[in-house]
Amino acid sequence: MKFLFDDAAFSFQALRTAGHAAYAGADLGEVLAASLNIPDGDEEAWCREWTAVAERLHHVGAEALAAGHRVSARESLLRASNYYRTADFFRVEDRDSDLESARLARCSRQTFAQAAQLFDTPVVPLRIPYEDTTLPGYLFLADDTGRRRPTVIHHGGYDSTLEELYFMAAGGALRRGYHVLAFEGPGQQSVRREQGLVFRPDWEHVVTPVVDHALTHPEVDPERLVLFGTSFGGLLAARATAFEDRFAACVLHNGVYDFYEVPLRGIPPYLGEWVTDGRDDVAGPALAVSMAQSTQARWFLRHGMWVFGAKTPPEALRACAPYNLDTAAARITCPTLVLDAENDLAFHGEAQRVHQALRCAKELMLFTVAEGAGEHCQEGAALRFHQRVFDWLDERLARA
Repeated sequence: MKFLFDDAAFSFQALRTAGHAAYAGADLGEVLAASLNIPDGDEEAWCREWTAVAERLHHVGAEALAAGHRVSARESLLRASNYYRTADFFRVEDRDSDLESARLARCSRQTFAQAAQLFDTPVVPLRIPYEDTTLPGYLFLADDTGRRRPTVIHHGGYDSTLEELYFMAAGGALRRGYHVLAFEGPGQQSVRREQGLVFRPDWEHVVTPVVDHALTHPEVDPERLVLFGTSFGGLLAARATAFEDRFAACVLHNGVYDFYEVPLRGIPPYLGEWVTDGRDDVAGPALAVSMAQSTQARWFLRHGMWVFGAKTPPEALRACAPYNLDTAAARITCPTLVLDAENDLAFHGEAQRVHQALRCAKELMLFTVAEGAGEHCQEGAALRFHQRVFDWLDERLARA
């Protein structure tokens, strides 16, 4: 689905940003206005224009807060947080040394934290014990009664931020009486930026301490825990539930079986063989050509170098190799909902592959282009996506 840009990566990211309007994370006129001055594929202009609208709303939110306009402040700061995230998205050339990238990410976190203090329902910032450090999170409570409720534990994937998880799932869950514990793990945004921790394939070692922490909160019903993993997080969540048996259900948003095969399908077979065989003397230059020609390839490989701790694009691709469900899918025992998107070309066939490999109670849920929900992770169709998924969870948890 083309949205505002001919460049496929710009089009999808603009749709992603606009789609968060369902939970006050964007306003369509602001998205249109920002996009008007961004030429296709111009990453510098992308950052400049989204930064401008984010900073304007940051200022609006601060003024509204000072004047006692609570709702106006919250809404402005939520939009600012999302636009700061969007501005930073393509700044992946050297994130560890990019001071502007660090500033944008910090502003996105800070504006969301300010907005969260103004929610009508309680929001508890978390530092979750993990090995010899902690992981950042938020516990979004559906009310302040202390009542035990079904609780969604949600993490993102390859590039989402902790703050964005509110727009992706928590907003819809809270309206339906679910608590949500959202967190970031190794390799993900602030954990990678501030602690230098990269992704790990044995994701159960990340999720299990999060479950342990969730159960210290009396509002969390231990019999109605749901694990929710978004995008690449769908693979990570499936891996975790194979070894963590305290979940009543799992939602794979969307289903991903093999994260190494996905990028290999997008390059010529001979190049994939060079990467796999470690022939970086020829694979490196060939990938450099692809990166020069494609915004998506350039972003995927540069971001991969950062989140996996790789030094070169071929190394970043090879770092994807351990991320599959070969030994995990058959071990999953909790009821599992696998989401698929009709127009998800990058992950085409992955959800069906996951669904076929599962031996537990399972359902494959397809979202179509005709209903406006056919893009990867149902971007741009949050209300339809939440309606179908949370209706399924309501029924599943009631039966359980």
